[in-house]
Amino acid sequence: MMQNNFYFLRQLSKELAQHLVGMELATCFTQNKDELILGFCKPNQDFYIRATLRSDFACLNFLEEFQRAKKNTVALFTDLIGLEVKEVIQFQNDRSFSIVLAQHKQLLFKMHGNRSNILVIENETVSDIFLKKHLNDWDITPPQLHRPITQTWEAFKVVEGDYKQLYPTFNKLMKQQVEQLLAQESTLEAQWKALQNFIAQLENPTYYVGQIAQIPTLSLLQVEELEEAVPHKTATTALNDFYYAFTKITQLDKEKATALKKLERLKKRAQNYIKKTSAKLKEIENSTHFEEMANILMANLHQIPAQAKSVELHDFYKEAPIQIKLKPDLSPQKNAELYYKKAKNAKIEVEVLQRNLEEKEETYQSLLQHIAAVEAFEHLRPLRKYLKAHLKDYEENRDEVSALFKRFELQGFTILIGKNAKNNDLLTQRYTYKEDLWLHAKDVSGSHVVIKYQSGKSFPKEVIEKAAQLAGYYSKRKNDSLCPVIVTPKKFVRKPKGLADGQVVVEKEEVMMVEPKPY
Repeated sequence: MMQNNFYFLRQLSKELAQHLVGMELATCFTQNKDELILGFCKPNQDFYIRATLRSDFACLNFLEEFQRAKKNTVALFTDLIGLEVKEVIQFQNDRSFSIVLAQHKQLLFKMHGNRSNILVIENETVSDIFLKKHLNDWDITPPQLHRPITQTWEAFKVVEGDYKQLYPTFNKLMKQQVEQLLAQESTLEAQWKALQNFIAQLENPTYYVGQIAQIPTLSLLQVEELEEAVPHKTATTALNDFYYAFTKITQLDKEKATALKKLERLKKRAQNYIKKTSAKLKEIENSTHFEEMANILMANLHQIPAQAKSVELHDFYKEAPIQIKLKPDLSPQKNAELYYKKAKNAKIEVEVLQRNLEEKEETYQSLLQHIAAVEAFEHLRPLRKYLKAHLKDYEENRDEVSALFKRFELQGFTILIGKNAKNNDLLTQRYTYKEDLWLHAKDVSGSHVVIKYQSGKSFPKEVIEKAAQLAGYYSKRKNDSLCPVIVTPKKFVRKPKGLADGQVVVEKEEVMMVEPKPY
């Protein structure tokens, strides 16, 4: 990118010398991972350099004032504080410059794209670096950054007009311009003159900030590809304009991507629920009706042997034999009552499933609309306003969760515990997903306990055991020496309509024995 090109940095370092020489370094700190703030001052004047050195974007920008955060800031390069700026040096044919301080110390700005860094130089040796991940930077010495190249007519003739050997610092846009200029000349001498005129333009530029293919771009040249170009007289104002334009559009992309990722995840979850619930409803509708089996039993009580596990009777609904399972410890009439109860529960379950299915289908359509709306935003502020207004209902607020439930952290996993019967329902029905692990003391009242799922990770044995101990502790078995605890994925826990607060049906479970313990 042009903001780190040698020809731009050469102009920028000249301007920085005008601003900084005679000032003192007053502060140096970081409050973001890849951002360094350098504050310089002299009586009645401050000048701040913000160096953003991410792997995907390296850029400087400049401010007359900067409000340092009260928390999460770290002071760096403290031995340089109070030193006066003596000069600013641009290294020859390299994307680096140094702010030379008193006592033979320097702040070296190495603007090498994704390897950009800021180094402290003391007596020509690196004594500290900002981004410690760039290990090779410890071996840099300022003299080696000077790359003198003979750029004369004679040298141009020797390389037979191959300008790239003499001017390796041209970027892609510059090379395109040079290629067009040289193609118009028929002699080597004419090409040399055209090349020198081009370089003179780079040495005395107007700075343009515009867009190429909708990406904010800084240029020393006014070219056709650059749309909506705004001219600037100074490198510092141009760089500020470019920085804010670029960070604004990249922040928009970043926040859109985050919102869309969450919406797509919710959409997929809704799709899965609709698919499974529709299949469940179809299964219930296609199965033999429990009420019919109860009626058949009641009509044939005298034909049912005592303690039978099943019986074959005439199905007067279908005019065919039917095999009906029985509980041998119950009388024929009690078995019929059990099937009537199952019929009632099945009817309730169908009503609940149909209602939930309708709600989920509405949610799914709403999510599709939100996805289309978010994709269409071209500006950050209206996007944020939309997300705040329309997607709040989809947020799982960490502070809200902590306020509602007991919360513990172990090995990176979150354990949530319900506080009472209604609170248990809230935890299990609203704040727990099918991948989470659900625990409860067996056969007694107690708190619902949930271990939140971590994508791509298995639940550690120690975490499950601790959650089980908590389930035992927050139950009627608190004072028992051992407590059986149900452990099952949330997808096997459901709450049919009509059950009391905190009561659920567990369709599949494992039981582990633990000693009830607080955290």
